[in-house]
Amino acid sequence: MAEAMRILVTGFEPFGGAGANPALEAVRRLPAEVAGARVLAHALPVAFGRDAEELRGLVRGLRPDAVVCVGQAGGRSRITPELVGINYALARIPDNDGARPRGVPVVPGGPDAYFATLPVHAMVEGMRAAGIPAAVSFSAGTFCCNEVLYALLHLCATEAAGVRGGFIHVPYAAEQAPELPAGTPTMPLDTMVRGLELALEAIVGHPEGDIEPVVGGTER
Repeated sequence: MAEAMRILVTGFEPFGGAGANPALEAVRRLPAEVAGARVLAHALPVAFGRDAEELRGLVRGLRPDAVVCVGQAGGRSRITPELVGINYALARIPDNDGARPRGVPVVPGGPDAYFATLPVHAMVEGMRAAGIPAAVSFSAGTFCCNEVLYALLHLCATEAAGVRGGFIHVPYAAEQAPELPAGTPTMPLDTMVRGLELALEAIVGHPEGDIEPVVGGTER
């Protein structure tokens, strides 16, 4: 019998003074198995360099078939799988270690960018079909989320051949609304969990590629 697919899913710890991070909360609520694939959930620190190193260790130790990193994008109203990671770090605020890179490469000498190797369009279509707001994003920002995305894809391109990787941003959770300015977009945590489940189903259902894009993406 063939071994079940293994999908590593990470969520970032709280940052910027927040008491919780919906990305990590949603990842922790994922079932242990989705569409026959084993889900391996782990937390990552919001710390430049250390986050990518911990992810590298997880990939080397767990040997997953695919990796999905999840982060919070406050201000977005939809779940947004990222299409591209760029070799650039520019922090608006310090990370949890107090570091604040100012326009430096994630990987010195690395390519300018990598495209995600997960079926981002199939992910979005699956979520939309279930009534969950979703869109492809073409910018993962320049904070730790983008750093982890780029570092993951660089790892897949250089030493973890055959591993597919990508990143998904989620909005603020509705449970955070009392702490946010009025009108800030939020999404119920249960909806995020279901959206991530559907994203994982898309990975299992499209092991070698993606569907043809049918709609444009968004950064919001």
